[in-house]
Amino acid sequence: MVRLLNYLNEHSVMLKRIFFLFLILTVVFDLYVKRHEIHFFGDAIIGFWSLFGIVGCLGMIIVCKGLSHVWLMKKEDYYDK
Repeated sequence: MVRLLNYLNEHSVMLKRIFFLFLILTVVFDLYVKRHEIHFFGDAIIGFWSLFGIVGCLGMIIVCKGLSHVWLMKKEDYYDK
């Protein structure tokens, strides 16, 4: 497991490019998908759900990281008191 994590850490730029390529391919695939009835305004916009997903994930990361700093993080000398 440690070897795998070290490998992924050493090749982080390659992994980032692969993930962005996958996101681009998802949007391109959305261009060719036959659409059924539009139930929501986002259904009519090409790539909406891909962008919605990435923005939602980034938003959750930012919010959760902010909450963890507010509620969970303690000062360095917390246990010395």
